[in-house]
This record gives sequence, C-alpha cells and structure tokens, in this order.
Amino acid sequence: MKFVDLGLIAFEEALRQQEETIYQIVSHNQPETVYLLEHPHVFTIGRAGKSENLLTEKDWEGNPIELVQINRGGDITYHGPGQLVGYPHLDLRARARDVHRFLRDLEESLIMTAAQFAVTAFRRPGLTGVWTEKGKLASIGVGVRRWITMHGFALNVKTDLRYFQLINPCGMTDGLMTSLDDLLGQPVDLAKVKDVFEQNFQKVFGWTN
Repeated sequence: MKFVDLGLIAFEEALRQQEETIYQIVSHNQPETVYLLEHPHVFTIGRAGKSENLLTEKDWEGNPIELVQINRGGDITYHGPGQLVGYPHLDLRARARDVHRFLRDLEESLIMTAAQFAVTAFRRPGLTGVWTEKGKLASIGVGVRRWITMHGFALNVKTDLRYFQLINPCGMTDGLMTSLDDLLGQPVDLAKVKDVFEQNFQKVFGWTN
C-alpha cells in the first residue's frame, strides 16, 4: 500500500488520476494506493443525489456554484481548501469483497484520527460518515469498480463551513457541519492531520484474505 499526496488539485484531474489508478491495479498489479489531497471549491453529487439539495445557484459573492455529478454513493457534499480529502484505492478482491467492512473501517480510521486531536467522534446508526456532538466532521461516499474502491472521504480540518450552508449536506436538512478547527477553537495543522490519518489507516486496513 502506498500513500500519495496530490496537494491542491482540481476535482476533474483527481478523478482522471483515480480512473488510471484503478486500471493500473487491475491490469498491472500496481500496489493499493491512497491519495490525500485538497480540492478548490466544488460541490459534488452522488448517484442517488437530489438536485434540490443544492439550495442556491450562486454563493454569497455572486459566484456561480459548480456542481459535478459523479459515480459514488451518497448525496451532495462540498469540497474546498482546508479539507482533507482521501481517495483510497483498495483491492477488495483480496479483502473478502466486503464493501460494508470497508466503509466501517474507513469510519474507524477517521474516528481514531479525530481522537488523537482530542476530539470525540462517532458513527450514527444507519448512516455513513463521522459525527461529533457539535455536528458532522467527515463525509464518506465511495464507488467500487471491478472490486477496486474509488472516491472516499472528506474530513473537515480548517474548512470554511459557510459553504455547507448552500446545500443540504449529504441530503440532510439538519446537516450541521463542523471541523477540527471549529471544535478545538484553534488552528490545526493539515499536514499533521495527514500524517496521523495515514498511520491510523494503515493500522485499520492491515487485514486481507
């Protein structure tokens, strides 16, 4: 398994990178790969998403909102600077072809990461993602192609939470969002969060068939 930091990268370019990686894993036995990155401001909506969950066509400065339809699960969400986005490409053929376990373990790696920054995070029954007592901290929406995972998670670290007011996050009208910065009342180093997450992800996903 290898981790690659893509830095700040446009959503469409990252998607092309994901598709190429899936091809390389399936056809040329490339190692499982996890991309860590940030996106410029963009809203994405999954396969079952409803367009009415985008509440406006422009932001508060009059800029048109970019909405990208993609092949992941989940509804609408926001990506932007200060948010740690992760796209794990794991080979579920070697992991019992268990998508449910993949999702729960992805949540666990994020919960463990939050804990190392003194934030208590948890799951909500019947939902996918990671919450705190003050709101949702991380959103998860994945796709699986030829048993290789794609898309992934968005962990709010120093995210501008105003952007979530333009949508019903993940389709929830009561979708209060939060961030590590917001919860701790002080800046959190995104690079440090990446390092901590990488360690926790490796601990959680050490299993194979």
